[in-house]
Amino acid sequence: MSTPFRNPRLTAVAIAAMLFAGQAAAQTAPVKVGLMLPATGTFANLGTMIENGFKLYVAEQGGKLEGREIAYSKVDDESDPSKATDNINKLIKRDQVDVVVGTVHSGVALAMAKVAKETGTLLIVPNGGANAITGTMCAKNIFRSSFSSWQSGYAMGQVAAQRGHKKIATITWNYAFGNESVAAFTEGFEKAGGKVSQSLNLPFPNVEFQALLTQIAADKPDAVYAFFAGGGAVKFVKDYAAAGLNKTMPLYGPGFLTDGTLEAQGPAAQGMLTTLHYADNLNTPRDNAFRLSFAKSYKLNADVYAVQGYDAAQMLHAGLKAAGGDIAKQDKVIAGMASAMIDSPRGKFRMSPSHNPVQDVYLRQVKGNNNEFKGVAMKALADPARGCRM
Repeated sequence: MSTPFRNPRLTAVAIAAMLFAGQAAAQTAPVKVGLMLPATGTFANLGTMIENGFKLYVAEQGGKLEGREIAYSKVDDESDPSKATDNINKLIKRDQVDVVVGTVHSGVALAMAKVAKETGTLLIVPNGGANAITGTMCAKNIFRSSFSSWQSGYAMGQVAAQRGHKKIATITWNYAFGNESVAAFTEGFEKAGGKVSQSLNLPFPNVEFQALLTQIAADKPDAVYAFFAGGGAVKFVKDYAAAGLNKTMPLYGPGFLTDGTLEAQGPAAQGMLTTLHYADNLNTPRDNAFRLSFAKSYKLNADVYAVQGYDAAQMLHAGLKAAGGDIAKQDKVIAGMASAMIDSPRGKFRMSPSHNPVQDVYLRQVKGNNNEFKGVAMKALADPARGCRM
C-alpha cells in the first residue's frame, strides 16, 4: 500500500498559516475584564461609580482598547472578606478573565491580592487602600488606580497640626483601611508635634455611635479624625452634629468621609475639611471634560470613585498599547502600566515602584454638595510601600 505524497514545504506553510491565524484570532478576541465590586450593602453605590468610570473611558475610545473589544464578567463581592477567595476564583477559573478590577472594601481587596499574586492574574485595585496591597503583598501583576490608606491619613495629620491642634481623638471601623488610616493620621500628626488622646473603633459595618460619641465628649479633644464611608459615613457625620460636637471639636477625615455622601449628610457636613487625591472643583480642562462626559452618560456627578474606575481603564489601555493590543503578553502589559503617565482627571500621575499612584493630595472643604478644592495638602506624595519586595 503506497503512502500519499506530502510536500514538506507545503505542510510547513500550512502549519505556519494555522499558527498565524490562531495568533490573529487571539489578538482580535475580546479582552475579558472581571469586575469584582460591591453591588449590595453599604458600599454598593461606590461600586457602581467605579464601574461607571471604567466603562466611560472604554466608551470614549469607541468601545475598544487598542482595537480589542472589552467583555465584562461581574461578581458582587458583598464587602465580605470571607467570600473573597471564592468570588475572585469565579472570575479567574470559571470566566477565565484576563484582568480583575476590584474592589472597595480593603479586607476583600487583601484577599483578592493574595489570589492574584498566587495565580499571576493581572489585578487593578480601584479603591481598597490597605497598605499591604502595595506593601508586603506587592507583586509585578498588582496595581492600584486609587491610593494607599497611608496617603490621605498622613496628609491630614500634617494639616491638623498646621491648623494648631495639639490633642485629637480618632474613631473608625475596626478593619484594615480604618485602622491604617488612623495610624497614618497619627504618624503625620504626632510627627508635627500633636498627640492622639484616644483611638476608638467599632466593628464593621456597625453604625451605633452614641456610646463612642459620649467618650469623645468626655475627653474634650481639640478636634476629631474619623474614617467611615458610604452609609456609615452619612450616619456618623449626622450623629456627630446632632450631639453638638462639631460646634467645639472640628471633624476631619480622609475624603471618603464626605465623598458620595454629601447630599445625604446635608447641613451636618457643611464646612468640614478632608484630604484626598481628588476634589470637586479642580477646574482643569481634563477634569472639566471628564465631569461633563460622566454627567451626560450617567446623569450623575462624578466623584473620586468614578475617577478611580476611569483611571483603572486608562492604566489597562496603557498596558495594552505597550503590548500591541495583545493581553497575553503580560510582561509587556505590566511594563506599559508601570511606566505610563496617566492623564487623570485628578491630575497626572505615575506609578511608584510598588505600583501605587504618586499623586497630589488635596485639602477640600464641604460647600453645598461639593468637596471644594482649597489647596494642595501634600505634593506628589508617594506611599512608603513598607515591606514591598518585588
